[in-house]
Amino acid sequence: MNVAQIVQSLRASRGFGHKTDIAGVLSSLGNALPGGMRDLGQAVAVGDDCAAIADHDGYLLFAIEGMVRDFIDARPWFAGYSAVMVNVSDIYAMGGRPLAVVDAIWSDGVGQAAEVLKGMAAACAAYGVPIVGGHSNARSDHAQLAVAIVGRARRLLSSFAARPGDRLLMAVDLRGAFAEPYPYWNASTEAPPARLRADLELLPALAEDGLCAAAKDISMAGALGTALMLLECSGVGARIDLDRIPAPAGVPMARWLTAFPSYGFLLAVREEDAERVTARFGARDIACADIGVLDDSRQVLLSGAGETALLWDFAHDAFIVPQAQRAAHDAIHHATHIDA
Repeated sequence: MNVAQIVQSLRASRGFGHKTDIAGVLSSLGNALPGGMRDLGQAVAVGDDCAAIADHDGYLLFAIEGMVRDFIDARPWFAGYSAVMVNVSDIYAMGGRPLAVVDAIWSDGVGQAAEVLKGMAAACAAYGVPIVGGHSNARSDHAQLAVAIVGRARRLLSSFAARPGDRLLMAVDLRGAFAEPYPYWNASTEAPPARLRADLELLPALAEDGLCAAAKDISMAGALGTALMLLECSGVGARIDLDRIPAPAGVPMARWLTAFPSYGFLLAVREEDAERVTARFGARDIACADIGVLDDSRQVLLSGAGETALLWDFAHDAFIVPQAQRAAHDAIHHATHIDA
């Protein structure tokens, strides 16, 4: 596929579709969001990986994830594991460390929920995060699962802190395989728990050492959809080089760009710090590469093999932030303080 075909494929993908739906959700909530966030001392606007509420010694982080029904039906253990894993990733993507999770699970009988719960328990053991409560309904006609998490951060990494001139880094654990036939790149379930925790500790360490202020974990929208969320929240554009994206051997780029890795992050880093940040991931055998540069264009251009194509123009199309609420989001972003 050439660059223009990759752009067309991404814009039509399920992952992009799920993320662009967020703009409609925010529009429905309307003006209920901005004032409430200020009242809570919310340090970042909606659009980040977690809510971040300032307190006396840093930030309380709060996030939630839900699993789609077909995934739960087909891979119940891995769905339970993933529900915890993605929440843990959200906390670390904000520069924090997780404290505990709670779950809400619906099933047709206790037996149907058993594998999901075993997967959750395995992930909690691997990442060292306890389940401290939740809600269950074993008399539902189908399975559903949502997991929420709390954590704490001393210094934030945020989707709203990227600036023109920053380098866009992609860090991803390539020591895994697809959980076929799904787009989930699993580098977690077979890894030693101590290594999983130490690899994630890189994120808050970068924040606390002042080497990075902006980051986002790679979600179901894939690396480039996640980049769009980060860039839109920060009000910037970028030029991204597909040829620089770290990828597993033998995996077609079109598939890799829609993958949801169990360990994958995008970071916007000052040019003078990019080499040091890259080296920290490399020291732990995590692939990390400089894949592009941020600018003030509010356009995202992709290049590769001598070709260039426009992936997104935020001036004309919202990705996750509706145009009508852009001013409100910008006002909150500029009125709040993020330690960097």
